[in-house]
Amino acid sequence: MGEPARMFNVTFFGSKNVKKMLSKRNKKATLREVLQFTYPKLHTGKTWYVDFMSYDPGTGTMRRKKYMLDSIKKITERRKRAAEMIDALLRQLRAGWSPWVDVESNRGYTLLDDALKKYEANLERLPKKKTRQSYSSRLAVMREYIAGMVLPPRYVYQYDTAFVSDFLDWLYFEREVSGRTRNNYRGWCSSLAAFLMERDYIAENPVAKIRNVAENPKKRQPLSASMLSKLSEYLRASNLMMLLACMMEYYTMIRPEELSSITIGDISVKEQSVFIPAEVSKNKRDGKVGLNDEIVKLMIDLGVLSLPSHYYLFGDKLRTCETKGSSEMFRRQWIKIRKKLGWSDDYQFYSLKDSGIRDLANSAGIVIARDQARHTDISTTNKYLQGRDMPVHDETKHFKGNL
Repeated sequence: MGEPARMFNVTFFGSKNVKKMLSKRNKKATLREVLQFTYPKLHTGKTWYVDFMSYDPGTGTMRRKKYMLDSIKKITERRKRAAEMIDALLRQLRAGWSPWVDVESNRGYTLLDDALKKYEANLERLPKKKTRQSYSSRLAVMREYIAGMVLPPRYVYQYDTAFVSDFLDWLYFEREVSGRTRNNYRGWCSSLAAFLMERDYIAENPVAKIRNVAENPKKRQPLSASMLSKLSEYLRASNLMMLLACMMEYYTMIRPEELSSITIGDISVKEQSVFIPAEVSKNKRDGKVGLNDEIVKLMIDLGVLSLPSHYYLFGDKLRTCETKGSSEMFRRQWIKIRKKLGWSDDYQFYSLKDSGIRDLANSAGIVIARDQARHTDISTTNKYLQGRDMPVHDETKHFKGNL
């Protein structure tokens, strides 16, 4: 008599234990994994064989695999061989093995951990330190998720839509990250997929079918005119280099990471401009923005323009020097200032850019604000403007209507 067909989750773990695991973590991931195969079983009768159903990644269906035992003459040896085979098959199936894929010729059967190590090594070659740190941090979070799974993926082909979707759900619902953060992780998962596709580990991007979720309005708020005045007054008395950094962020709208890479040679007093080289620019393109009169005056007072052209404007420890500083120095200084002035964490160093875009758009028009901020489209500039900050055209106040 053949043994009754039983699914892997009931036979191996017990239905009660499985229910507990499902309630603890990642229900969808667990269900997806246990349904990849059925428990191998022995059939006896006219012919003896062991069979099971296993997922074929090539066809996307469950297929039956059979191993014949009739060549073994003794019944006791057949049963012994069947028991050994079932045990070995079960361990392989649980590890993600499929009988339908040739491991030697299919790069999808590279160990996922090995592929992630190659990706991690590739991150070290990225030019921007902040990007390296951000991507490494997200990789560490994914590894934490994998380590907590009941049945973690073993091979790189298992980096599929279901896995990524479950990972993002875990972030969003269990770790309770914001919609913006969840969407940022989705973008990172897509870039990881691109890395795997380039190396022929997977055939298509599993993230393409996953949509972004709605994002709440950003927490960061622009500074009011009175707050900007108060900030200027405080820094003029306590830290002129930080005042220069704040003015650069407000007037030139150069991103903090880019700002830490600007050298004296990038500044033209004659043109009253700052050049942002492609290698330090976020959009990988050369750019040039106007330098406000107030900034030029402060630079002259500080004497930075007379220093060697290769010096960083904001070098190590917020000094104009040969050693490049980190963009984090702006944030650290800003936190101290914010505490001193009694402002909430809604007001960040980057709020100065928001404030600058708002004030320039109101003063000179959104097109000029777009160009100064180096945005490719006005829609991007609009994202920095809250409803109360949008300019109102005088023409709307005085035109003669028909009502």
